[in-house]
Amino acid sequence: MPGTEGKDGETLMDALRRIHPDSSTGTLRRMLTQGRVHVDGASVHAAKTELSAGQTVEVVARTTASEQHPAPLKRPKGPKLDVLFEDDAILVVDKPAGLLSVATNKLEDDTLHGRCVAHVRAHHGERAWVHVVHRLDRETSGVMVFARHVRHKEELQRQFADRDVHRIYRALTEGCPEDPHGTVVAHLVEDSHLNVREVKSGFRGAREAITHYRVLDEDGLVADVELLIETGRRHQIRMAMRKLGCPIVGDALHGATADPLGRVALHAFALEFLHPESEEPVRFEAPVPFLT
Repeated sequence: MPGTEGKDGETLMDALRRIHPDSSTGTLRRMLTQGRVHVDGASVHAAKTELSAGQTVEVVARTTASEQHPAPLKRPKGPKLDVLFEDDAILVVDKPAGLLSVATNKLEDDTLHGRCVAHVRAHHGERAWVHVVHRLDRETSGVMVFARHVRHKEELQRQFADRDVHRIYRALTEGCPEDPHGTVVAHLVEDSHLNVREVKSGFRGAREAITHYRVLDEDGLVADVELLIETGRRHQIRMAMRKLGCPIVGDALHGATADPLGRVALHAFALEFLHPESEEPVRFEAPVPFLT
């Protein structure tokens, strides 16, 4: 159980960096969201928490943290909507590939948001609603969270903006990255037609995109790659894989040469954040459809 004493004026993240100097910021944030960081014996999740001299900061084992914060119960699946979890604050679902997260200015009839609204109204009345917190590309499947109330939406979006949300993706790539793990940093700009391109950092409107990757398996033709993103830019992962010379299977837009699965092989596998009502760390996972 590694630990240290806090110093006046430092943040909890500063103390964690002293305890684990070789760990990345992403790893330290995962410790926080998993409930593994204790201050004077109590679990604390906010990286910016200010410490006082003499306070004891400890990092407990993963098993101990999970025993203290058991995973929420799952709800049965509903028609046309794969519900992973639902309570009075959030609705977590597994988005299928090929479905828009929300409607565009073309006002599409069938979107994931529309299905979620229909679901909560069927269970909680015609005035029930869910708010959009984040989005996935149409071609991408996986875990998405919606908020039941504005205050929950604002809290979750704050976590996304502060990069406190832990987002893990899985992808199949054509070929394998030269290095088994690494980080791709790019600056992306998006035009009014939602086209994305990479530019220099000083380009007007450019937004930083940080993608960490790790090769889990490969056979010489394709690779199973795990990806962790610090930022959530449109096509961020797909462009990062193209930059590494191994586009995602089925992603013709970014250089893929074949589409054996009939879809882009990118899936939002896991999402970790602090529950907006209880402030407890929660994690949701959705099975990778193209690896089962």
